[in-house]
Amino acid sequence: MKSFLIIILLILAVKGFSQSDSVTINMKKAKIEIVLKEIEQQTGYRFFYESNHVKVNEVTDVSWNAIRLNEALDDLFGKRGITYRFVDRQIVLVPALQPSTTTQQRLTPLSAPSGTVRGVVTDAASGQAIPNATIMALYSNPLIGTTTDSTGYFRLNNLPVGRQDIQSSFVGYEIAIFKDVMIGSGKEVFLEIVMRENVQELEEVTVRPKINKESPLNPMTTASARMFSVEEASRYAGGFDDPARLVTAFAGVAGIINNNGVAIRGNSPQFLQWRIEGVEAVNPTHFSDITGVGGGILTAFSTQTLNNSDFFTGAFPAEYGNSLSGVFDMQLRNGNNQRYEHTAQFGMLGVEFSSEGPFRKGKQASYLFNYRYSSMDFVEDLMSVLVPDMTGLSYQDLSFKMNLPTQQAGTFSVWGVGLINQYLRQANKDKSQWINIYDKESDYQQTKAAGGVGHKIFIGEKSFLKSALAVNFTKNNSTSKDITEDESAIPVSDMKNTNWNITFNTCLNTKFSTTHTNRTGLYITGLFYDLDYMMTPDMHLFPPDEMLNYVTDKGRSLALSAFSQSSFRLNNHLTVNAGLHGSYFRLIDKAVIEPRAGFRWQILPRLAFGLAYGMHSRRENTDYYLVTYEGDGSSIPLISNKHLDFAKAHHFVLAYDWSVSDLIRLKVEPYFQYLYAIPVEKDSPFSLINHRDFWMMLPLVNEGKGRNFGIELTMEHYLYKGYYYLFTTSLFKSRYKGGDGVWRNTRQNRNFIFNALGGKEWRMGRQKQNMLHASLRLTLQGSERFIPIDEDASIAAQKTVYDYSRAYNTRLSPEFISHLTVGYKMYRKKLAHEIAVKIINLTGYKEFDGNYYYNYRANRPEKSITALAIPNVSYKIEF
Repeated sequence: MKSFLIIILLILAVKGFSQSDSVTINMKKAKIEIVLKEIEQQTGYRFFYESNHVKVNEVTDVSWNAIRLNEALDDLFGKRGITYRFVDRQIVLVPALQPSTTTQQRLTPLSAPSGTVRGVVTDAASGQAIPNATIMALYSNPLIGTTTDSTGYFRLNNLPVGRQDIQSSFVGYEIAIFKDVMIGSGKEVFLEIVMRENVQELEEVTVRPKINKESPLNPMTTASARMFSVEEASRYAGGFDDPARLVTAFAGVAGIINNNGVAIRGNSPQFLQWRIEGVEAVNPTHFSDITGVGGGILTAFSTQTLNNSDFFTGAFPAEYGNSLSGVFDMQLRNGNNQRYEHTAQFGMLGVEFSSEGPFRKGKQASYLFNYRYSSMDFVEDLMSVLVPDMTGLSYQDLSFKMNLPTQQAGTFSVWGVGLINQYLRQANKDKSQWINIYDKESDYQQTKAAGGVGHKIFIGEKSFLKSALAVNFTKNNSTSKDITEDESAIPVSDMKNTNWNITFNTCLNTKFSTTHTNRTGLYITGLFYDLDYMMTPDMHLFPPDEMLNYVTDKGRSLALSAFSQSSFRLNNHLTVNAGLHGSYFRLIDKAVIEPRAGFRWQILPRLAFGLAYGMHSRRENTDYYLVTYEGDGSSIPLISNKHLDFAKAHHFVLAYDWSVSDLIRLKVEPYFQYLYAIPVEKDSPFSLINHRDFWMMLPLVNEGKGRNFGIELTMEHYLYKGYYYLFTTSLFKSRYKGGDGVWRNTRQNRNFIFNALGGKEWRMGRQKQNMLHASLRLTLQGSERFIPIDEDASIAAQKTVYDYSRAYNTRLSPEFISHLTVGYKMYRKKLAHEIAVKIINLTGYKEFDGNYYYNYRANRPEKSITALAIPNVSYKIEF
C-alpha cells in the first residue's frame, strides 16, 4: 500500500511538469479567478498577486484556441491596468505603471506607512558574501529592487506594509525566495539570504527557485529537520511566543499543557538537546524540570531576540552530539546597526521591553537586549481564578547580543541569556485542612544563565573559522517543610545544586569545490558541580523520619567531543552527507564513536527522496552518577553509578518531500529508532526513558533498550491571499525494556498525534495598512501512559501505592486540545501597535499528569488532574 501511494504521488508530480505554455479556454461570464486557475492547470505556472490590486472577481469572456500564454495574458489584462512578469514558473501580476504622478500616488499614497527590508546574501557552502546579487520585492509597484554591495548587503526602502516575497538571484546560483516577509512600519526587517551554487551549467538542468521554508538552515541536513520561524512563533496559535510550544505542532512531536517539554517520536523530553549560538546549553526554560524533566513553563527566549533556527527530530548531522532524540539549535539575531528601535509589551503574564541599535551611528557594531518580568503579582486575584496552579510564581529573564565587526580580525559577538524563578507556597497551619502531601510549605528558587563570546573570521575565499567560549550556570534550591501539631515547621526536603559548565568550541568550514564542502570541529567542556540532596525517605510519614543525604559531592570533570562531516553535491540532483562524531566523558572514563550518513535525491525539480542514518549517544545529568545511598533510605552505600556508559541509539529515516506547488508542500517520513545501553534499575520496570522527576536516587545499569518506529505526514500551505494551514499526522509505536527484562509501552507511547493549524489575515483601514489576524490549532492525540495504583493497598497504607506489574499498560481517553490567537496590528509612520489575545487550552481540557496523590479528606487516592487554560491579553508597541 505504501509503495502504491508513492507511485501515485510520483505520477502526479511528473504530470505537473509536463504542461504546455499555450492555452485553450472558452468561457462566458467567468470570473477572472476561474480563468487564472484554468491557466495554472494547463501550463503549470502559478499566479501571484495582491487581492487589493487585481480584481479577480470581475467577470469576463475569453475565447482562446491554442494561443501563446503571453498573448492570453495581454488579452486578459491589457485593458485592465495590470501588467505581469515571469519569474521561473511563476507569473507575478502588478498594477501597470501610470504616467500620471497623481494616479501613482493614489495607488501607493506617499502618506501610507512603509517599511524597510535589509539583509545580506551569502554562499551556502562557504559563507562568503555574494556581491552584485539582484534583490527584488516581487509585488512592489513600481518594482522595488537593488543589488548587493561588495560585502553582500542590500537595502529596500519604501515598501508598503504587509506581506512581501523577497527574491534573490545571481548568475550561477539557484534563485532564492523569502516568502511572506512581514513588512512593518515600526521596525526594519533583516534577512540572511543563503544561496546554493549550481553544480551544472543552467542550460544543462532545470532549477526552480528555492523557497526559504523548504529547507533547514544547516546545509548538511538530509532529513528530519525543519526551520523554526520566529514570525510563525508569534502568529501560530499555541506557540505563545514560545519555541518549545510551537514545535509541538510539527510532525512527530508531542506536548502537554502544564509544561513545554518536547517529546520527539516517543522519546523522553530530557533526550532533547538545546543549543544557543552553536554551544550546548542548559534547558533555557522557566521552572525547568519541576513539572517534568526536560520541560518548564516558558522559554527564556523572547521572539524579540531570536533569529530563525533549526529543529531536528532525528538522524541529525555529525556536528551535533549528546542527544538521543533531537536538537533545538537556537540562534540570536543581531541588532539593527543603522537605526535605534524599541519594543514594549504589557500583558497578563508579563511586561517586556527590548531595544536595539548601533553603538555609534555610521558604524557596524550593534546591540540588542530584551528584559521580561512576570506580572502575575499584578493580577494575582484574576490569575487565582483563571490559572490557580500558576499563583505564587514569579520570574524574570534577560537576553542580549552585541555584534562587533572588525576590519581585519573578523566579527566578534557577545551574547547571554539569564533567568530567575521563584515559587513560594505557604502551608496551612491547620493540617486538618490539608488535601494531600503537596500542601506542605514549599520554596523553590532557580537561577540559570548561559553566555559567551563568539568569533568568526574568513580564511581566504573558501573557508571560515567559527569559535566560541561560553559558560552555562545553574543553581537550584528547593525546600519543603511539614507542619507539626504545635504548628512548627519540620524540613522534609532540602535539595541544592550548583553547576558550572565552561565550553570552548571551534569549527572550520571549507568549500573545497562546487561539489565538496567539509565542516570539522572540536568541543572542550569543563564541568564543575556542587551537589547536596537531602530528603526524608517517605514524604507520607508523620512525624517524618530524619532526612538522609542522598547526593553530596563537589568536584569537576571534563567532556570532549569532535566531529568531521562532508557534503558532496554530485550534481544539482544528488547530495551525499557523511561524517563522524566522537565523545569522551572523564567522570565515567568512557568514549564513543558515532557514524552519520545520508543522501538526498532531487528526482524532479519539485520532488525529492532522502535517506539518513545516525548513531547517537548521550551522557546523563552529573548528579545521576553521584548517588551515594539507595532510594529506600538504608545506609548501605551503592556501588557508584560512575560505571555507567553512554546511552546510545541508531536512527534510520526515509524522507519523501514533494512541493506540490509553490504554495503547498507534502512531506512523508517513515523512521525506526533502536535505543540501547539505557540506564535502568536492576530487576525493576524503571528506565530513564520514562523518568520525569528532577532528581534520581537509584542504582543504575546500562541494560535497558527501546524501539520507536512510525510514519509522519506533513501537509503545509504557505501563507497566500491571507490564509495558511498546517496539517500533521504521526502514527507510531514506542516500547522499552526495563531492568526486569520485560518489554512494555513507554510513557510517551501515544500511538497517534493529529494536528490541524490554520489562520487568516485581513487587510483593514482606509489605506489597507492595518491587519487583523486569527489562528486556531486543534490537536487530537493519544494520552500519556501511566503506572496504575493498587487502591486497596493505598487505602490501607494511607498513601499512594503504585502497581508496577502493570506499568504503562494503562492510559486515559485521547486528548483533544485547542489553542487560539487573535491579534490586530495598526501601522503608523515609524510606529506600530498590536493588541493580541492568546489562549492555550481554549476549551479547558482536563489533563492528567500521570501522578496520583492521596486525598486525606476523602481517604482515597486520586488522579492529579488540572484544567489549565492559560490566557494572555497583551498590548505591544514598536517604535
